[in-house]
Amino acid sequence: MIQTQNFSYHDGSTTLSGWLATDDAFSGKKPIVLVTHDWSGRNEFACQKAEKLAALGYAGFALDMYGDARTAATDDEKMALMKPFTTNRQLLLRRIRAAVDAVKKIEQVDSDNIAAIGFCFGGLCVLDLARNSQDIRGVVSLHGLLMPPNDRLPAKIAPKILVLHGHDDPSVPPDQVLAFEEEMTHAKADWQLVIYGGTMHAFTNPLASQPALGRLYNPTADHRAWVATTQFLHEIFKR
Repeated sequence: MIQTQNFSYHDGSTTLSGWLATDDAFSGKKPIVLVTHDWSGRNEFACQKAEKLAALGYAGFALDMYGDARTAATDDEKMALMKPFTTNRQLLLRRIRAAVDAVKKIEQVDSDNIAAIGFCFGGLCVLDLARNSQDIRGVVSLHGLLMPPNDRLPAKIAPKILVLHGHDDPSVPPDQVLAFEEEMTHAKADWQLVIYGGTMHAFTNPLASQPALGRLYNPTADHRAWVATTQFLHEIFKR
């Protein structure tokens, strides 16, 4: 049976509220997969992904980038929450590292086997985590933002990287995709990029239904992306 609980942790004076999911059908310490939410905050979608990961035998942890599990409804509200992190990538990195440091202390977690997946804004977060961490096995960006931080990029990226991208995503134009490929190659990363044709931004989110804005759920791409994600996790955790 899957067990879930809110899990409080901190970044300095900011209280963060994660959602931890484990399945007691799997004994012993478990690899953990952080789930990094989109620009709307630590929502039900992220928590459900954590539970799906728990059903696979991992610990799933929907982390909180904004604090107090804060969420937003309108695009303007979402942008207001996200912008401090996209404009200050050191803040972004510190906030997601706080989640990594917190989950290492959870009794059920195998702290040597940590990965992260992220959606949209969360994809940007997990890629920055990979750019700056040695203690992460790998990350998956699903329709994530790909622009690099403005500061010096690492000479070598250690975690394995999987990017799942919609070809028709207006948030990530082709020149950004090419720049990302060149960055990963220069950093000698173990990287993969899968591009789904006829697929817009937010393609894994059943609530995405704004094709005029380039956001649209694609059930076929969603299925393919989840299969690719689980295969990637199987590879990096060797289980």
